[in-house]
Amino acid sequence: MTTMADDTPVGAPAVSVEAPARLAGGLALAVVSAASFGMAGALARGLLDTGWTPVAVTLVRIGLAAVLVLPLGLVALRGRWSLLRRNARLLLTYGCLAVAGAQFCYFSAIAHMPVGPAILIEYTAPAAVVVWLWLRQGQRPGRMTVAGAAVAALGLVLVLDLLSGASLSLVGVLFALGAMVGCATHFLVAGDVDNGLPPLALAAGGLVVGAVLLGLLSLVGLLPLRAGTDPAAYAGHQVAWWVPLLLLGAVTAAVAYVSGIAAGRRIGSRLASFVGLLEVVFSVAWAWLLLAELPGPVQLVGGLLILAGVVAVKVGEPAAGRESAPV
Repeated sequence: MTTMADDTPVGAPAVSVEAPARLAGGLALAVVSAASFGMAGALARGLLDTGWTPVAVTLVRIGLAAVLVLPLGLVALRGRWSLLRRNARLLLTYGCLAVAGAQFCYFSAIAHMPVGPAILIEYTAPAAVVVWLWLRQGQRPGRMTVAGAAVAALGLVLVLDLLSGASLSLVGVLFALGAMVGCATHFLVAGDVDNGLPPLALAAGGLVVGAVLLGLLSLVGLLPLRAGTDPAAYAGHQVAWWVPLLLLGAVTAAVAYVSGIAAGRRIGSRLASFVGLLEVVFSVAWAWLLLAELPGPVQLVGGLLILAGVVAVKVGEPAAGRESAPV
């Protein structure tokens, strides 16, 4: 997930043609965010292979990110504590589903299946958002949106390699679908521009809630918390266990969230979400470089169809709903 929220006023142009430097800077930040987020799966997989549980990796990642982002969120609030009280339910939902739920399910998925298919399944979330808004709020999608969702669904069938009868981890697929639900929740909450929360405050609040939730569930024994100090293997080399953990918290979470927010402020949430699709490409690339994992030809074609379908879904969004989607 590449952007946490957007500060662009509703109805305002996302990009000013008079500010090419601002556009270039925003695009660069969006690419940095996508590349940082995309590294998470490959880094986590190295730790999972040494015996770490998904909840342990997730807890350390978002806990460290919360420590780094929380001061920025407090500064962004500027003493407006009433915003936190008024949006307590929203922060709980965001932290539980979009932060803790999405990351835990994604890391659990890659413990049972390759990184590439897992992230591709997660990124069917925009199509799920369209269906949710249609069923809950009556926002009937246009032909382009329906066509994009159908193409993404076909791509998902190819990514799962269902047509060839290949062996499939049902547990991994279910966890990846759970990550998709968390990702869809992120899009819905981050698109709500009426709550008044500064983006950094939303990011910090979600990270804190997610870390506390996973910590409590681990303490009471509902989620297995297991870690170790064995070195992790990447690209045929052994590295100390704390190296991927530091990168997961500081780079794939803190840097990724903050750069994504900054990108959204400069280029608008719609353009940032398009650039955010590069997270899928970077995830596959990092998995190839660090883990020697590369989807097969059929899965790669399916991945391209998913990306094309998501682009069609975004293009087909109603003009009034491109910059915001009420929760």
